[in-house]
Amino acid sequence: MPQAILLQDVEKLGDKGTVVDVSKGYLRNYLVPRKLAEPASKGSVAAAEQRQVAAERAVAEAEQKATDNAAVLNKTVLTITHQAGEDGRLFGSVTTEDISTAIREARGLRIDKRHVHLDEPIKSVGTHMVTVEIAPGVTASVKTMVVEQK
Repeated sequence: MPQAILLQDVEKLGDKGTVVDVSKGYLRNYLVPRKLAEPASKGSVAAAEQRQVAAERAVAEAEQKATDNAAVLNKTVLTITHQAGEDGRLFGSVTTEDISTAIREARGLRIDKRHVHLDEPIKSVGTHMVTVEIAPGVTASVKTMVVEQK
């Protein structure tokens, strides 16, 4: 039985980067033409292992960076100035885009406005806690102070 290195996830066979035993015909007629696998040789097995180690290292570094950014944002206090009336209600509202821009200006982190979670736009002067999703499963709570523009 020849061995093959999977280039993509194949259902009922294995995940990307794994070395599997397959029949010659299956490898030659199905896996290789569809670029799902390549024949395994000593060099290609070593290269696949190196790619897998590099991918795991990149994922670990991304997770570490996300947790570091979350720690920084948890300590951050944003101050957003906005026009307001006598009773403290804003003319307009503070939206997720405003908060995303304030984070970029304050800390230099680019956070997509879709990752800033507000139940509803902020429409009053005061202090509000805003949840920001840095990466899947990593969130930070940013203290946001909305003050009246003079």
